[in-house]
Amino acid sequence: KTGVGKISVTAKSGSYSASQEIEIEVRPSNPRVVDVTAGLIAAGESWEAAIEAPGMPGTNAARLELSEIPPLNLSSRLSELIRYPHGCIEQVVSGAFPQLLLGRLTEVTAEQKKAAEGYIRAALVQLPGFILGTGGMSYWPGTPYSSPWGTSYAGHFMLKAEEAGYSMPFGVKDKWLDFQKNEARNWRKGTASYVQDDLIQAYRLYTLALAGSPEFGAMNRLREESGLGLMARWNLAAAYILAGRPEVAENLINRLSREVNTYRELSGTYGSELRDRAMIAETLVLLNRKTEAFPLIADLSAHLASGEWMSTQTTAYCLLAVAHFAGGGYPGQGQLNAGVSVNGSEIEKVATQKVLWQKVLPLKNNKKASVKVQNNSNKYLYARVIAEGIPVAGDSTSVQDNLLLEVSYTDLQGRQINPAVIRQGTDLVAEVRVRHPGQRETYRELALTTIFPPGWEILNSRANDLESSLKSDPFDYQNVRDDRVYTYFDLKPGEQKTFRILLNAAYEGTFYLPSVQCEAMYDNRIYARKPGRWVEVVR
Repeated sequence: KTGVGKISVTAKSGSYSASQEIEIEVRPSNPRVVDVTAGLIAAGESWEAAIEAPGMPGTNAARLELSEIPPLNLSSRLSELIRYPHGCIEQVVSGAFPQLLLGRLTEVTAEQKKAAEGYIRAALVQLPGFILGTGGMSYWPGTPYSSPWGTSYAGHFMLKAEEAGYSMPFGVKDKWLDFQKNEARNWRKGTASYVQDDLIQAYRLYTLALAGSPEFGAMNRLREESGLGLMARWNLAAAYILAGRPEVAENLINRLSREVNTYRELSGTYGSELRDRAMIAETLVLLNRKTEAFPLIADLSAHLASGEWMSTQTTAYCLLAVAHFAGGGYPGQGQLNAGVSVNGSEIEKVATQKVLWQKVLPLKNNKKASVKVQNNSNKYLYARVIAEGIPVAGDSTSVQDNLLLEVSYTDLQGRQINPAVIRQGTDLVAEVRVRHPGQRETYRELALTTIFPPGWEILNSRANDLESSLKSDPFDYQNVRDDRVYTYFDLKPGEQKTFRILLNAAYEGTFYLPSVQCEAMYDNRIYARKPGRWVEVVR
């Protein structure tokens, strides 16, 4: 189960004994499941849906969304960003950035506002862990090299948070600003290994203009570069707008294409065609050309609503673009007008100028709900019910998509063992081998997730002085938590890496061993998973 459990602890000393009952949070280790029920309601018509939230009681939730434009799947997309477990600079910022503009998208309750503020402050508190002596930001906490895109993205977030009234971590903004200025002045095309190095420079210049410190010399040099990329032009135009030179921006984007070829970038700017379309829409909004931006925004909204996989960078930037567009209204906007009844209750009137209206649906017996929506406007109305929960058992299927994954368990001498039944007190090693099949380019930013059952404990391999034969291959960063280990690395074509984690079967009982999975964080077409199973620790 999930929720709060209780354990009794008794301490004895001679003839004296004392007992205490302690509450502990019980957290399921399996991934969350999301189901979506959607409808398009014509003017004057009604729509009904009966839903059953998946998963265990206590993990279930459901929410209704109504919108005049293709819906954003807002609650689900925000939840994905917040719950994404890998804490690099890009993902820390992506989890909090859209929360800053939540009020532009939907009516925000006091509870939602408090939660959003918590996410924003938590992200700001984490930023000093990425700052380097130079003022740049590393991709992982404590690593020695700055991430050019991550540095600009984190600064963009900081500036917007400061504008909204949040306090900045002491000294971080000043160091960041000095670093950005120095990098902007010294940039030369082709000197970096990143494919879109001109876009990285344009975004850097955008953040400096946003900070009120535009680098006109660097901006003018970039504008004169031959072969300047499409997205570099759009971002540089945005920088000129913020710097008070909209006429230069107009010249830059005059007859410039708004079509972006399909792509996914595993590192560099972590980009995709959807992220880039969001940036184009943002520039058009800055120029107050919302009519031209509307088709882009409608397309982004449709993708957000579709349930398709989107990286954290793409999701966050699409939400930012829609929020910027929604601020101050948009062409053809009317009042969202509807009536909503939940579980047979009295009809609640809905009237708002926001892009989106949301309502948490109370679940009967922590499981079921029914909803009826009456469209009282003269336009089509989009309705969606998003239900989610965490199942008792995790995924029992095996997948290998452009990535090969093998999992085995050994004793400390390297002999294979079956983890199905293990004697209490036994030390064992989880051995995970990941191989690049060789057909594509180097895989960047791979994330290996290994979660272990409550009856097993993760041991410190350094403290236990493992033999070299039991050590892991090099990785970029590793995050060891109480019940799981996240390992991050790159793989060259044909390369295999092996990672080993020392464990101890500490507690008697029957437990679920979740699936092991490896993914490219910015491209879900590179993915592998080995199924979970039940295991037992016996005396």
